[in-house]
Amino acid sequence: MKKVIIGIIGSGFSASLHAEAFHKVYGIDVTIKAIAGTNKERADAFAKKHHIPVVYSNYQELLEDEDIDVVDLCVPNVMHAQIAIEAAQAGKHIICEKPITGFFGSPDASSEQEGVYSSIALAGALKSTDEILKAVEQNKVKFMYAENWIYAPAVLKAKRLLQAAGGTILDIRAEESHSGSHAKASKRVETAGGGSLLILGSHPIAAAIHLKHFEGMLKNGKPIRVQSVTADTAPITKTPAFQAEHQSWMVTDWVNVETWASLIMTFTDGTKAVILASFAVLGGIRNKLDIYTTNSVITCNMTPNDGCMVYAPHPDIFAQEYIAEKLETKAGWNYTSPDEDWIRGYPQEMQDFVECIVESREPISDGRLARDVIEVIYSAYVSAETGARVEIPQ
Repeated sequence: MKKVIIGIIGSGFSASLHAEAFHKVYGIDVTIKAIAGTNKERADAFAKKHHIPVVYSNYQELLEDEDIDVVDLCVPNVMHAQIAIEAAQAGKHIICEKPITGFFGSPDASSEQEGVYSSIALAGALKSTDEILKAVEQNKVKFMYAENWIYAPAVLKAKRLLQAAGGTILDIRAEESHSGSHAKASKRVETAGGGSLLILGSHPIAAAIHLKHFEGMLKNGKPIRVQSVTADTAPITKTPAFQAEHQSWMVTDWVNVETWASLIMTFTDGTKAVILASFAVLGGIRNKLDIYTTNSVITCNMTPNDGCMVYAPHPDIFAQEYIAEKLETKAGWNYTSPDEDWIRGYPQEMQDFVECIVESREPISDGRLARDVIEVIYSAYVSAETGARVEIPQ
């Protein structure tokens, strides 16, 4: 049996999702040897929970570990580029949580001229992305973009249905929304790179890009690409309508990132995708994807999923059992997936990543997709700031 040794950098929410997914990989001996975290208490607790034998106090020590084949970046977005480049130079394959990188300059330092900041952000984000991918190519390591939507069972089935039906995708409508992230790094553009469009929207945007790429390869042997974007964004939890409320079930301590976004992508074949991403939606996390073709309709309800529904008159009744991500209360009727991580594609994602290392092939979710997502999102920020459609260079 082939063996792959993993080192995880970070010990937060995404790191836990990845660790659980690695434990479910089959056919390959996967060992999580080490974790690196600057918060020693949290890193030690993470290592104990996931049976990881080595805890490093910083990522440089982990990169020096010659046993480790792959580093898994589960750190704030602002740290992705530096660590990814150093990992590539150390000869390590890279798994990078979405987004691949971003632009982290303060909007307060930009010119007041319309579109200046977002144009600088677009150029900066693409420059950072290209530097990562150049380091990956130069050091002959693999870059695996951790976009779980691409591996979700519903999306995989949708691809098989699209192939069987042979129709043309005319319209994709997709959304990721919930009531807000509690991570401090997500609240500021200086550490997150963006708000709901980047943090949440990267999932449905990637899925739409991937599906049109898939369709193009099936029909013409080349991907159908994004031609232009039109977008609007808002700090919706700072609006007078929201501020008039005396109680909120949502996260409210956002600093300078958008908490609501809407994006329209136009593809080179004239078809469309509409993306919604909001940090102001109650009821648990929404992962929705609708595909309208010339001869079919495919709806992917990843979450909420009605495979198992529960009711409790009081939230304490299910207090000891996980129900669903970002759920405000366990009282009343709720959707609880028998295996939420599997429904969202996390084990399948890590299965592909370790297989591509062992088989020396490229992952399904790769650096090209990561770059396309960044280009679309930061072009969307230009559109939102200027009110104009933004063309994507072909």
